[in-house]
Amino acid sequence: MTTDCLFCTLYREGDHVAVTDGFVAIRDINPQAPTHLLVLPERHVDSFREIGEFPPEEAKRMLDFVADVAAREGLTDYRVVVNVGPSAGQTVFHLHWHVIGGWS
Repeated sequence: MTTDCLFCTLYREGDHVAVTDGFVAIRDINPQAPTHLLVLPERHVDSFREIGEFPPEEAKRMLDFVADVAAREGLTDYRVVVNVGPSAGQTVFHLHWHVIGGWS
């Protein structure tokens, strides 16, 4: 973790919706749907490009946590989005997954 990264700070001090070893889920401050969560790893990597730095079992645990968070929120239909780079809409350079859903 770094001291100047917003998501590292939120990992340590944020209002967590769900927590598991090495990962947390928080509500997006600018939701694009009725339910819009962010899943953050404790490990600081800038983007999905660096997913190779995660051991395979850790990457799988993160994806399992993404699915678990959606289920806890009662979502059966939802999108999972990861933006990679500024041209794709990434504004915070700490790997995170958007879990978006809740439409009727």
